[in-house]
Amino acid sequence: MRFHKIISTLFHPIVMPTIGIMLYFLVTTKQIEPYQKLLAILIIFGTTYFTPLVLLFILKSLKKIDSYQLKKRKERKLPLAIMVVLFYTLGNLFKRILILEEISLLFHATSLGLIITYFLLNFSIKSSIHLLSIGISCGFFMMVALKSDESYMLIIIINFLIAGLLGSARLHLKAHSPKEVYIGFLIGISTVFGMHIVYNM
Repeated sequence: MRFHKIISTLFHPIVMPTIGIMLYFLVTTKQIEPYQKLLAILIIFGTTYFTPLVLLFILKSLKKIDSYQLKKRKERKLPLAIMVVLFYTLGNLFKRILILEEISLLFHATSLGLIITYFLLNFSIKSSIHLLSIGISCGFFMMVALKSDESYMLIIIINFLIAGLLGSARLHLKAHSPKEVYIGFLIGISTVFGMHIVYNM
């Protein structure tokens, strides 16, 4: 049980955007200046990690949520709606910066994935946001690989292995049903390819 909690914490949805971008900067062949990388990481960390923590603290203080785990479906709606706006804003920001334009796909896809997740809550489907996040990471690096001459096979394999570990951890912790885990992962991958199609329309 302890191992599964560690995996769920290490690859928490609010951590994954920062991890994904750091991995991207490590493997990309684009000539991105070090200060640009640092500034992007700080903006992403502040928006996708620090802001959600503050939001959850406020909601807990106002008794809008019972726990930080957001176990109840109704508790997820407001945080999800706010995160949709934050990720969409990040996507628009990086879309305007030519050298960083590629990573806008990551954030627009996440925004779309969260919208779908929010929509599914109305049908009593609590799809896994953990698996949504790692699914988006898998899809993003697959898309980058398709557009590049460089091989991203190792990082894609690592992402899929993490997805397997994370899915198993969420099931062992009884946080989700198998259906909710699979739905979350499939939403993640499909939204990346869906947003890529939108970009090229």
